[in-house]
Amino acid sequence: MRTIVSYADPSPSLLRYRFERLWLKPSVRQLMRLWLPLGVVGLSIWMAFNNAAVRQTVQVKGAQMYEALAARPELQVTHVVFSDVSDDLQQQILTVTGVELPVSSLELDVGALKQAVETLDAVKTAQVRVLGGGTLEILTVERDPVVVWRDGDTLRLVDSEGHRVADIARRSARGDLPLIVGLGAGLNVSEAMNLVRVADPISDRVRGLVRVGERRWDLVLDRGQTIMLPEHGAVSAMRRVIALHQAEDLLNRDVVTVDMRNGERPVLRLTDEAITELRRLRTQVRGEDA
Repeated sequence: MRTIVSYADPSPSLLRYRFERLWLKPSVRQLMRLWLPLGVVGLSIWMAFNNAAVRQTVQVKGAQMYEALAARPELQVTHVVFSDVSDDLQQQILTVTGVELPVSSLELDVGALKQAVETLDAVKTAQVRVLGGGTLEILTVERDPVVVWRDGDTLRLVDSEGHRVADIARRSARGDLPLIVGLGAGLNVSEAMNLVRVADPISDRVRGLVRVGERRWDLVLDRGQTIMLPEHGAVSAMRRVIALHQAEDLLNRDVVTVDMRNGERPVLRLTDEAITELRRLRTQVRGEDA
């Protein structure tokens, strides 16, 4: 009698069939291959850092590694170079930045150093960068003073934007710059410089500009002469005065004040001697005794 051999059923079980069908889904494969391992690693790290001893050990080791890296010779900044600036400004920059050399480039915050340099009145903009060879480079654009502003008892150098550059002890220290005087004068530097340019034909006689009532200018000349300018259209009024002077030699006459506040009706004020002489001539013309 022939022996009957039984074979295993080749078809998968129901559970295996369902698992294989589930594995065909990309989201399931991604979950098992990526997100589940990441979750296990994250949970392990969280559990480790929940342990105070582990946290302290990691912090100490991290600090030691940072100190070792920062101490490497190739990362040390040993000297500072500047753009073409004065020794006084260089010292101000070193003081305000507080840089003590040598220092690791990892410990330098160039952004904070840039902001610190730009707080100086004499500096308009600055660039700070670490170069090779242990060099810290500080490039600055200095403010260029254009006038001396006498603000009370203080003499200030001011740039074209009205920004303070520095204080000086004596007017003679910057005799090459025009002088402006009065409350609010430093806020109207642009107009003052335009007036100075228009008055260039008589620049050797100009002593300064006085801000009156924080609204208009008086141009002061030698010989005690004053040109009173209007609140609006001061530059145009100044051009008219210069034209009159060049045509009639106005400012070389016995004039104390040229009042241009009323553009349609300029007024001249004469010296006392000129007034006396004018009265004498009028008397003679009328046939009266002087």
